[in-house]
Amino acid sequence: MTDTLPPPTVKLGFEPETLLLRLDQILTLKPLRPETKESSKYKQILGSVKAVGLVEAPVVARHPKDGNRFFLLDGALRIEALKDLGQTRVECLISTDDETYTYNKRINRLPPIQEHKMIKRAIARGVPEAAIATALGLDIKSILRRSRLLEGICTEAAELLRAASCPMASFDILRKMVPLRQIEAAELMLGQNNFSSGFAKALLAATPDHHLAQRRRKPAGSDGQAITATALAHMERELLNLQTKIRTFEDSFGMDTLHLTLARGYLRKLLATPEIVQWLAQNRKEYLSEFRTLLDADRIS
Repeated sequence: MTDTLPPPTVKLGFEPETLLLRLDQILTLKPLRPETKESSKYKQILGSVKAVGLVEAPVVARHPKDGNRFFLLDGALRIEALKDLGQTRVECLISTDDETYTYNKRINRLPPIQEHKMIKRAIARGVPEAAIATALGLDIKSILRRSRLLEGICTEAAELLRAASCPMASFDILRKMVPLRQIEAAELMLGQNNFSSGFAKALLAATPDHHLAQRRRKPAGSDGQAITATALAHMERELLNLQTKIRTFEDSFGMDTLHLTLARGYLRKLLATPEIVQWLAQNRKEYLSEFRTLLDADRIS
């Protein structure tokens, strides 16, 4: 009969309760540069705090020798904004670890669809568009445009692009397609990791008329004939073939590079032996020439 191991203990990352601290109790580990307050990021944070209050609590750690002091781990700009707005206290999360790397190792940009949902939720709760615009450092027209981001976009395509950094211009282009084609286009964008409006326009150009939300006016060519659906379908097939080739190349590139590096290393050792070079020069001149060409390739920038 084996002994039962005790369950592993998990250390909490934060203390269970937040603390309301005076701003003068919080010690910043890194002073702000003088130009920081002139940056657009700081002005956006200042406007957000002024318009809707503090959304995310700063993170602090207890001072090991002074119970009334706390080290600031995350939220330096928020603390500075509170000071500029005349605030004296702030509610903080208390970290059980006193290092800052955990909080600053990544910057996660808010995807457009998530931003859209945040704006829609704020509007539904009665927050005026002007207040949202001030909080995000945008104009009201931009807020209204973001709030309508998914109008005309099918649920499946929106779900595919929910975490993608897809610009609003690309959504405007997807809106011109029927739902089934929107899904296909979203999958192609994900497959190529390309969400630019230029790529979306290329997909739109390769879309047959019967997959468009509104049939395009047929542009006349030099011979007066419209671009045919067969030509557009051919463009789309070529795009799919190119995507397949790119994926195949990505899968094999690392191993091919490794094989080439090993082969060139072996050749370099062979050609460093005078006897082998002499034999090749006398018996296999064509091999010697090719070997030297391969070795000279790494000198090309």
